[in-house]
Amino acid sequence: MPDVSFGNLLGVCVIAFVAPLLLGFVPRLRVPAVVVELVAGIVAGPSVLNWIHVDLPVSVLALIGLAFLLFLAGLEVQFESLRGRLLAIAGGGFAVSFALAVGVALVLKAGGLIETPVLVAVIFSATGLGVIVPVLKDAGEIASEFGQLVVAAASIADFGAVILLTLLFSREASATGTKAYLLGAFAVAVGIAAYGLARAGRSMRISDVLGRLQDTTAQIRVRGAVALLIGFTALAERLGLEAILGAFLAGVIVSIVDRDRFMTHELFRIKLEAMGFGFFIPVFFVTSGLRFDGSALIASASTIARIPLFLAALLAVRGLPALLYRGRLRGRQLWASALFQATSLSFIVAAAQIGMELGKLSEATGAALIAAGLLSVLVFPATALGLLRRGKEGVKAGPGSTPETGEGDARSPRPGSTLS
Repeated sequence: MPDVSFGNLLGVCVIAFVAPLLLGFVPRLRVPAVVVELVAGIVAGPSVLNWIHVDLPVSVLALIGLAFLLFLAGLEVQFESLRGRLLAIAGGGFAVSFALAVGVALVLKAGGLIETPVLVAVIFSATGLGVIVPVLKDAGEIASEFGQLVVAAASIADFGAVILLTLLFSREASATGTKAYLLGAFAVAVGIAAYGLARAGRSMRISDVLGRLQDTTAQIRVRGAVALLIGFTALAERLGLEAILGAFLAGVIVSIVDRDRFMTHELFRIKLEAMGFGFFIPVFFVTSGLRFDGSALIASASTIARIPLFLAALLAVRGLPALLYRGRLRGRQLWASALFQATSLSFIVAAAQIGMELGKLSEATGAALIAAGLLSVLVFPATALGLLRRGKEGVKAGPGSTPETGEGDARSPRPGSTLS
């Protein structure tokens, strides 16, 4: 048996526990826990105090945490609302966003600030679905028209960014045409699995067995979901595709199969979130902080100067397409949607690590991109919530508020309404 120590993992778990606990004592400080986890990892890691290091146990659990993060992001995709005009708006917004991202990346390349413009464009195109969904849930906006539109746009952006990253920058050195063929084979496997699970779920005998075992020590639904997550991640890796694609699509399949409330146990998703957000995902974010190369970031003034430039690029690339929502949202809601869409971190961390491993990104560029993602999570959601809160206060102020002043524009329809 290899010599394995749990000392570093203990440090990671302590940070994961203390970070949200400290935030709980200052509820007015609207900072997502992932920001504190990442920053604490940077401080405790080799970049600053050198207390905790990434060893085998930490590395393995962080990898599972990344898979769980993408899995839960796929689980949040609401296909019942992703149709009709909403799908067209979200898809059009991503197309505009990627076009803007390519243009911005080419400008940055011309200025000598980045090495691979296409990879940076893909990174800029994503939205942190796993970050903004909890924020929208806590704010009571997830079921509103505003929340559905933001989640739909983020779902399309994350899905598109994962596909592009897989096609263009997988770790396996295969031609793009070969990757497209493998991606097609993977899509067929996903379709077969979804069909098989849907058919199995309609079997009364299987449903009875699941019902008997779901709340026992077997926790059969949870085990099945984890097996699907690991299975699809392993299959994607086997085909030379990015593992994060398999994890994301595993969540999408569970989301599709789990739509029928008659077949679904009410605590099923809560149990999955407890596993992910309770342990694996915090380990991933703390570990990302431990791996953060602070020395590369502060090595030169030009590297530090990239951070606000990358942050502005995120806001432009993902925020400007929100103008397409003017027919649905107005005033403060429109600006809030732009800020939520410009929030990104987990995909930046994952894609930057892939880029640095492939030699497509320098350590300095990767560190600056992650720092910009940190700032986006720290600044954009809090600002967006402030806009929504002021809009609601304007509604309560009286019937004289108008959309032109931004007052009265944060109304939410009854839960369950859609934009289709």
